[in-house]
Amino acid sequence: MLDYALLVFAIAAVGGLVLAAHVLRGKFAPWALSLLHALLGATGLVLLLAMLVQGSAPQRVLAGFVLLLVAALGGFFLASFHLRKRLPPKTVVAIHAGIAVAGFLTLLSLAI
Repeated sequence: MLDYALLVFAIAAVGGLVLAAHVLRGKFAPWALSLLHALLGATGLVLLLAMLVQGSAPQRVLAGFVLLLVAALGGFFLASFHLRKRLPPKTVVAIHAGIAVAGFLTLLSLAI
């Protein structure tokens, strides 16, 4: 299940790069891509949650889950700017991405 979660998060990360590139250039990110990015992130979190509920997941799965959950909360904050038709602060975009990358790398360390 970890492999599937990593795959889903990797695809979400590609979309996240496109979204971040828009914002960093001072443009609104495509709403459809934002929704797909969020859906993929939520899917990955559900897969991790299923692993955690089963009780046999390594501690790093919990650490990665928590980091990615914090990143998801940051994503909701970023989406709130889009809903208000305002560009989000670039710093918040960078923090969101950094936390997500840390969570992804934490999980990836289990697969290597």
